Amino acid sequence: MTNSMDMMKVAVIQKPPLSSPSVLPSTLLQPTLEQTRQIHALMVKTHFNDANLSLSAQFNFLITSYTKNTQPHTALDIYAYLRRLDYEVDNFMVPAVLKACSFVSMTQLGKEIHGFSVKSGLTEDVFVSNALIQMYSECDSVVSARLLFDNMRERDDVSWSTMIRCYVRSKLHREALKTIRKIQTLQIRPSEVAMISMVTLFADLVDNEMGKAMHAYATRNLEKMGVRLATAFIHIRGNEVFDRMIEERIKPNGITLLSLVVECGFLGALELGKRLHVYIVRSDIYMSLALATALVDIAMIAAYAKAHCTDQAFDLFVKMRDNGVTPNQVTMTTMLSLCAEVGAHDMGKWVHTVIQRQGVEMDTILKTALLEMYAKCGDIDGAWKLFSEVKDRDIGMWNAMMAGFGMHGCGKEALELLSKMERVGSRPNDITFIGLLHACSHAGLVEEGKLMFDKMVHEFALVPKIEHYGCMVDLLGRAGHLDEAYEIIKNMPIRANAIIWSALLAACKLHRNAVLGEIAARQLVHLEPQNCGYNVSISNIYAMENRWNDVAGVRKAMKSKGMRKEPGLSCIEVNGYVHEFIMGDRTHPEIKKINVMVSDMGNKLKEEGYRADTSAVLKNIDEEEKEIALNYHSEKLAMAFGLISTAPGTPIRIVKNLRVCNDCHTATKLLSKIYQRVIIVRDRKRLHHFRDGTCSCGDYW
Repeated sequence: MTNSMDMMKVAVIQKPPLSSPSVLPSTLLQPTLEQTRQIHALMVKTHFNDANLSLSAQFNFLITSYTKNTQPHTALDIYAYLRRLDYEVDNFMVPAVLKACSFVSMTQLGKEIHGFSVKSGLTEDVFVSNALIQMYSECDSVVSARLLFDNMRERDDVSWSTMIRCYVRSKLHREALKTIRKIQTLQIRPSEVAMISMVTLFADLVDNEMGKAMHAYATRNLEKMGVRLATAFIHIRGNEVFDRMIEERIKPNGITLLSLVVECGFLGALELGKRLHVYIVRSDIYMSLALATALVDIAMIAAYAKAHCTDQAFDLFVKMRDNGVTPNQVTMTTMLSLCAEVGAHDMGKWVHTVIQRQGVEMDTILKTALLEMYAKCGDIDGAWKLFSEVKDRDIGMWNAMMAGFGMHGCGKEALELLSKMERVGSRPNDITFIGLLHACSHAGLVEEGKLMFDKMVHEFALVPKIEHYGCMVDLLGRAGHLDEAYEIIKNMPIRANAIIWSALLAACKLHRNAVLGEIAARQLVHLEPQNCGYNVSISNIYAMENRWNDVAGVRKAMKSKGMRKEPGLSCIEVNGYVHEFIMGDRTHPEIKKINVMVSDMGNKLKEEGYRADTSAVLKNIDEEEKEIALNYHSEKLAMAFGLISTAPGTPIRIVKNLRVCNDCHTATKLLSKIYQRVIIVRDRKRLHHFRDGTCSCGDYW
């Protein structure tokens, strides 16, 4: 691509006097990536001299087309070259470039374009300002989006729609409702896009009455309702509309069902998506590639809620292949993301094999999805091998490898990776440093983490985000520097949010500092009053100090507010199926055999001199009852199932939704030695590799 850029530079400067026929066929509305590259090459060959298109229009076409074909970095390369040539960027090019920034979350470049647009007077164009708000929204910079919105001299319905969508995307429901009321006050007619955001908001708030009112408004004011809006209404009103359609014997065709399924994926309408899937299977509707791909997306969304939906997704994936349909890159990326979420390493390796055997084109997005699958499934060596073999790495792949090192606690490797980035001329961004600081935190590299934070600010001129400050609080807190962590919170230029205070609270729990823990807990309860996790954490701190009256007070307050503690849940993949366990689980078909193995594990642990750490049981009961409760933690049940269901010497991989407790951590170290197994556990914070009686975290987690 660099050679093409150099040629472009010459072509722009040495433009021939004679014009040539148009290089863009008038019928080519949505060119593929290959067609875009061919057109790009022809433009370079003809020195960008088109009889029907201006120079600006040609560049805008390239930037837009590369972005639509998931090549945003190429689009940004073109923009960078034009800026170096002092080419006059217009109000059509800026939104296209901002879209590319959104694709790769390059907030810093987006801010630079914002500054350039202000100086050039382009922000006077509402089209440009709307694109800037959208960019900030997709890069999770809600504050910047709001500041820009407030300072706009002129707003159209797209401005309001974009701001509402920004709030809904960030779960800022109160702000979204305020904006909707403002629209009503100003008597602005919301666009269909705004209505979709409103309906999504009402669904999040479980406000069916407002949803019905919105439906009535849309019916009165829209001549024809789009599929996306219709599906949103179906989502909020349950299955009422779908039931009516079936009762009236209206049989939708494949295209209608495809549209509905895609929008279910977009809106997270899991139950409706499942019903559509069942309807398609029972009605024997032809399964096109597009429809099958959409249904895989639905199954992926389901997997976030219940692990057994993984099996449904894979059943559909196998059915596609049995029907002779070759899955595309999107399907493969979706399946790999699903494997990564539930820790299905064997399934992920199988998908990798399918990709290789069927010759699926491996773009950087698919390669990055593969890398993330290996890293999240505990195979950091597999992730590194894949990374090392790739030559066309983009910043997304560098960041994925950095994040992998972070979750595995490979601090030194992460620091070496940054050095390698600098040697090959790949500039790190703010996301790179989040992964790097995580790695330093989990490896206990306090001084190195401080140096990296300083390097980010002074050497790379990156403005720290709330996530970076959260990493620093976590880094210092884990190491026991609680006062220093608290000083960062008090002096940081950004108002501390739940991420910051929860990092401090976790550190206070780890180091049993009830004073600072109460300060952090009070802030968290104020910021997120419905999140029971923070109440549980402060209750845990009290319990460790045997302050049972205070524990009872917190629990009573939680009960009065209808709060419930998130139950511990562990997943394990065995023979291509994902099994899930909760504490004290009695529902698994093999539960009798599992309980026998749990008893065997307990006996062998005692023979090794193990004594249960009952501080993990936060109830005012006797020690024997606490020990029994510890034996049936979800990860121990999953471990027992793994031991009875897999061959000796096979690694056991477990994914847990909560942080691993001290007792299970100690027990798992010994069990890895007793049963001669490598046991890999991914908890909420990081991955632990247990082998021969030790853990990769070095007991620092």
